[in-house]
Amino acid sequence: MFRVLKNSLFSKVILTAGLMLLASMAVGAFLNISYQRNSNMEHVMEAAAQLTDTIRLGTHYAMLTYATDDIANIIDNTARQSDIESIRIYNKDGEIKYSNHPQEINRTTKIQDEACFVCHQSDPPLVTLGLSRRSRIYQSGGHRVMAVISPIYNEPACSTGDCHVHPENKKVLGLMDVVISLKETDTRMLSFMERTGALAGVIFLATFAALFFFMHNFVNRPIKKLMTQTRRIAAGRALSPSDIDQEDEMGELARAMDRMAREIKDKHDELSQQKSTYQNLFEGVPCIITVQDRNFKLLSYNKYFGSRFAPEPGQHCYEAYKGRSEKCENCPVEKTFTDGRSHVSEETGYHKDGLPAHWIVTTAPIKNAEGEVVAAMEMCLDITPRKRLAEQLERSEEKYLAVFNSIPNPVFVLEKENLTILDCNESVEGVYAMPREKLLGLNFLDFFPEEEREAYRDRLLAEQAIPQARQITAEGLTIYVFIRSQPSEYSGSDVLLVTTSDITQRLETEQQLIQASKMATLGEMATGVAHELNQPLSVIKTAATFFMNKVSRGECIRDDILKTMATEIDAHVDRASKIINHLREFGRKPEVTLGSVDVLHVLRRAFEIFSQQLKLREIEVTWEVEEDLPHISADAQKLEQVFINLLINARDAIEEKVEKIVDPSFTKHITLRTRMQGGLVTVEVEDTGLGIPKAIMDKIFEPFYTTKKVGKGTGLGLSISYAILHDCGGNIQVKSRKNKGARFILTFPPIEESRHDG
Repeated sequence: MFRVLKNSLFSKVILTAGLMLLASMAVGAFLNISYQRNSNMEHVMEAAAQLTDTIRLGTHYAMLTYATDDIANIIDNTARQSDIESIRIYNKDGEIKYSNHPQEINRTTKIQDEACFVCHQSDPPLVTLGLSRRSRIYQSGGHRVMAVISPIYNEPACSTGDCHVHPENKKVLGLMDVVISLKETDTRMLSFMERTGALAGVIFLATFAALFFFMHNFVNRPIKKLMTQTRRIAAGRALSPSDIDQEDEMGELARAMDRMAREIKDKHDELSQQKSTYQNLFEGVPCIITVQDRNFKLLSYNKYFGSRFAPEPGQHCYEAYKGRSEKCENCPVEKTFTDGRSHVSEETGYHKDGLPAHWIVTTAPIKNAEGEVVAAMEMCLDITPRKRLAEQLERSEEKYLAVFNSIPNPVFVLEKENLTILDCNESVEGVYAMPREKLLGLNFLDFFPEEEREAYRDRLLAEQAIPQARQITAEGLTIYVFIRSQPSEYSGSDVLLVTTSDITQRLETEQQLIQASKMATLGEMATGVAHELNQPLSVIKTAATFFMNKVSRGECIRDDILKTMATEIDAHVDRASKIINHLREFGRKPEVTLGSVDVLHVLRRAFEIFSQQLKLREIEVTWEVEEDLPHISADAQKLEQVFINLLINARDAIEEKVEKIVDPSFTKHITLRTRMQGGLVTVEVEDTGLGIPKAIMDKIFEPFYTTKKVGKGTGLGLSISYAILHDCGGNIQVKSRKNKGARFILTFPPIEESRHDG
């Protein structure tokens, strides 16, 4: 019990406060009693002094007249008061001359006695003294008394009087000693002391009880509740708000503790959730995790390890899942215990089933509060499937490298920024006449003519296919290739995978077919050309006949007529020459070159050759064109051949309809259109002929396929046209309705440059 009280803050505070209160009350009571005692004694002393002075003054006249009976009567009458014990008058020799006790009269007192000692303690005796020194307290008759002496001075009346004479040099003639009883005063003082003590005790008990009640209810009980709450918080039990409802510091402390409890609970719940999460992660992570001591014994492990290896208690790590009888030579756990750091290594071993296994091992130190490594965590990631996959990938790479080198077409791996050759297959040597090893590090643009390199740089980066490109081999030979490019990744870098196909022989064959088609077209054009040449020849013939007639008749020809005739002859000769040159250019075998071409200009040149034929057949031509169109990349002569083939097909379709269908409302009509549509340059050739049946719509671009009568077509026109358009990046589509005609739609990507005036 004493130990509990000793360790109790409440007991310490109450006892300390009680002792301090008791000491304060005792000191207060003592000071109050002392003050009252001193005040009473001073009051009694002053009263005694006043009484003494009164008696002395009352006897003054009797003393001057030496009326001894009057003096005795005054003393006796005065001494009858209850609190006056005695009144004595001493002469200068210490003899009692007057007293209310008759037996004391004429008794001589020694000068050193108490009444005389006050003045006679020095030599000469003192003449004047203060009241406190003239007063004395002593026991008499079982109680205390206070005696006050008052000196009787030698006055002039005493030294010159007639009844008795004193020398003038005597200052003090005697003294009056009045003894007053202090019994009643002491009784009142004792009563006051008792009341004061009782009051102090009551105040102490009341104050102590109030302090005890306050401390118990407003300090001790809340503290006990807070201690209980604290213990519950420490124990982690379910928390509930404290019921301390005080608007003071203790209440604020209780509310602060409630907030702290809620926050601790929230943190505890969060930590529990995190612990559960981390435990689930630890248990559910699909890799081997173990915790080992310095002797490599397993302290703990996750479920994946336990389910896979089923280790026995106290087993070493190398025994459990590596099938070893001793630790690994390059043990990362040992290194972690040595330097306190994480380590990573790759290890090879065998599973329990005897199959080879590979692991990536990562270790981490587990330290105590002093920073000492007490355990090591080892995480092993089984990379056996990855290793097997890597081996398969290596074999696959070898196989695909063999395939890469056996591809008959050249394949290049180009650095994307500057088109440097990073790799290529072995087929490049047969096409470019240069060994593969020498090509590595060169720029792919070096194969193009110098003036075309920048243009091809942009095209290689922007286009996936370049249908026709001119290149120069290491031997200086010019070849034509079809280029395909595809963005790819090579050794972690962005590259272009470029494949080239040598189409030189194919182009030569196509050129021969195109030339043959041109020759056939020239035959088709014979009638129109003859009519075109016949008109200028007729004019020249007429002018020549006119000149010969005039000359034969000897007539003069006026200058204006001569000038007019000569001008006509010159103009028609130019016209005939232009037709012949056009036919010569059309019939010439062109070089395989692509350039900037105005499609409207080429369309008009193609129409010039057939304009007379169409007029002779009464076929009307309508132009719906936009003059200002972007140029396209094409071969002008080949593109003219495409337009001529389409005009021939339109003419033949209209004539075939005239032969097969009798329709009075039918009009022979061809519409030529050029416009910009959907970002592409578009050319349309539309006729009002028979149209193309749906059944053969997909076959009309096949070589040697024709619906014309034998001898009227080779079946190469549309096939060659399709190839020419494909080479320059264009496209051709056909739309047709039975007996309503056909519409061929040609589209070309424009060259990125400003439009040209028409």
